Amino acid sequence: MTASVRGPQQERSRQTRERLLTSTVDMLAAKGWSATTVSAVAEAAGVSRGAAQHHFPAREDLITAVLEEMFQRMTAEAAEALDALPSGAERIEVVVDRAVAIYTGKQFKAALQVWAAAASDEALREAVLPLEAKLARAAHKLTVRGLDPEGTHGTEAHRLAQLTLDLARGLGLADTLSDDSARRAQVTAAWVEQLTRALA
Repeated sequence: MTASVRGPQQERSRQTRERLLTSTVDMLAAKGWSATTVSAVAEAAGVSRGAAQHHFPAREDLITAVLEEMFQRMTAEAAEALDALPSGAERIEVVVDRAVAIYTGKQFKAALQVWAAAASDEALREAVLPLEAKLARAAHKLTVRGLDPEGTHGTEAHRLAQLTLDLARGLGLADTLSDDSARRAQVTAAWVEQLTRALA
């Protein structure tokens, strides 16, 4: 096969894979774990079932790929956002808002469906746990860097970063069943005040 033919085929394959991953996140977030099968995702993505199974032979393969993609995207976006953060107290507010946005977004809602399913599926849990741990470590590292860019607060910054992420995750869970944005804004503002005093 010539390079000129292989190039377009590789691009089509990449686009097919991307459509499948995007449709999986959308379906998990909107319809839940039980509805998110390879054939249902293929139909939503406008891809034949055979083509979907070529990329992802089983649902676990699809879900693992989705979580890896979410991890890469989240860390890349967060790292890029850190480089553009303001200084002073405003920085803390932006870091907290960013953490809350991660856990109230569509991708978290999709991941939550996978975590709930993994609680009673040992094989899925074994596949998901390393990815979840990787995501947690990256989120913590980025939050510490955001709250304490000079590294002057040591273990206190690490503790406050973990509390920030735990708070954000709790707010994300509260947002899964109903719009909790009004209360979330009040809680977030109160936490920013606490962090600002602690890191002054």
